[in-house]
Amino acid sequence: MLRSLLSTRLACAVVLVAATSAVAGPALASRAHTTATVTVTGTEFKFAFSPASVKAGSVTFNFMNKGKVMHDFQIAGKKTPVIGPGKSAKLTVTLKKGTKYPYKCTVDAHAAAGMQGTLTPK
Repeated sequence: MLRSLLSTRLACAVVLVAATSAVAGPALASRAHTTATVTVTGTEFKFAFSPASVKAGSVTFNFMNKGKVMHDFQIAGKKTPVIGPGKSAKLTVTLKKGTKYPYKCTVDAHAAAGMQGTLTPK
């Protein structure tokens, strides 16, 4: 009788663990792959970030050209297409905590005119 009672309790525990994993597993997995979004506004001749700071991990930069000439945005070895005024482009990269990532506009001499900087994820 004692053996039967222990077997029943063990079976209930296994079912409970399996049910909890089935419910929590997808939720935990989706949090692990969250991508932060940062809006980058480009004008002549500067960038503005919103939010101003970035956490490490996957980051999508939504680059918006609010200037009057063509611009692009380059960071972490990737860049957006060159886009015209009023247009936008997205760029997703993975950033490591504490690493300094230079960014710039690669059009003509825009970086030298001020469209450059360094972003360090927290």
